Amino acid sequence: MSQADVTRQGLRGKRPDREAAPGVNVARRWRGRRRAEQPVVPPAEFTSYYGKPILNPPTWQSPDIPGYLFLGGLAGGSSLLAAGADLTGRPVLAKVAKSGAAAAAALSIAALVHDLGRPGRFINMMRVFKVTSPMSVGSWLLGAYVPAAGVAAVTALTGRLPRIGAAATASAALLGPGVASYTAALISDTAVPAWHDGYPEMPFVFTGSGMMAAGGLGLLTGLLPGARPGETEPARNLALLGAVMEAAAFERMERRIGMVAEPYREGRGGKYVKAGKALAALGVAGAVLSRPGRVAAAVSGAALLAASVTTRWGIFHAGLASAGDPRYIVIPQRQRLNERARGDDA
Repeated sequence: MSQADVTRQGLRGKRPDREAAPGVNVARRWRGRRRAEQPVVPPAEFTSYYGKPILNPPTWQSPDIPGYLFLGGLAGGSSLLAAGADLTGRPVLAKVAKSGAAAAAALSIAALVHDLGRPGRFINMMRVFKVTSPMSVGSWLLGAYVPAAGVAAVTALTGRLPRIGAAATASAALLGPGVASYTAALISDTAVPAWHDGYPEMPFVFTGSGMMAAGGLGLLTGLLPGARPGETEPARNLALLGAVMEAAAFERMERRIGMVAEPYREGRGGKYVKAGKALAALGVAGAVLSRPGRVAAAVSGAALLAASVTTRWGIFHAGLASAGDPRYIVIPQRQRLNERARGDDA
């Protein structure tokens, strides 16, 4: 045999045994007069280098960070509701909304500082203002929003300094949408697949969830003494609008990101998200059918509040699950590379 007899397909004129693929270990057995082949190598499974995660999982802890995400949305939505209640002459709803906004904002900062470890780290974030950093923008938003929400609540509860209270209410209402949505930009700016890939829809999910929570809190106002018929009508409208926005944005996000949305349907995060959807449907049905029953409206409001809470917890845990599984990182990257290659060939 000479070198001319060797080709890329093997020896010239020689057929490989059963045209077996290279690298495949095959066991041959005789069945009657025919020889059968059975592969003994198990099917390849996706794994990473030594089974290690590709990304370092976030160091954020529960309940601090999911509570921080929820309370920011509740505060921002409540400030909008408070401004609307003042404009339409609903003092009881305005007091509840302003108090809820101030309390939620204070608890939100407390949860953030507790996760950071010490208050000085939060103060250090405000040493500079960086437009491209969601954390920097969010810190300055909270720094301006919390005093405004606090002054609005104090003046509403004491009845003093009404002009200052009106200015504080307007300021908090202007900053409220940013407070409710900047946390979506904050988590989407990370490398966590379930968060980062959903960046176009995540602000709408968070804003809708915050509106739903604020509307749910407002629906509880009907149980308070002094609440007049129709007192909670703006809260009901805000809750319904928020629930529809959140559901539509979440559904679109899940369809668009494909397999990366699996943690939103499976595991711990999936259980929270499913519970949130069920509670939201229950709350919306109660809000639509509860007129003018106060107790039914309050139950609906509690369900909407719980729906917003469980949705934020579900998003948080789904992100942790996606960061720990290399499939959600490598497979979408390969798909994008293949799409670019096909586009270049075209």
